[in-house]
Amino acid sequence: MAEEKNPATTIDEEPIPKKTSWPEVVGLTADEAEKKIKEDMPTAHTFVLPQGSPFTLDYRIERVRILVDSTGKVAHTPHVG
Repeated sequence: MAEEKNPATTIDEEPIPKKTSWPEVVGLTADEAEKKIKEDMPTAHTFVLPQGSPFTLDYRIERVRILVDSTGKVAHTPHVG
């Protein structure tokens, strides 16, 4: 018997994360932000980028970009995508 997937819990075989943004990490260092994000979403693939960096606009359920200012602090709310 084939196992049915619950569409409310997966998107293309990836689980839908319970938390999708982390406004509480704005102002923290990138390392501190990554740690907090990984606590909430262990499967997250985090990417630290300087604020203003170009990046692709494709959506990835496991990706969280962390944009930092010139001092290495999180400048904007990181979110899934």
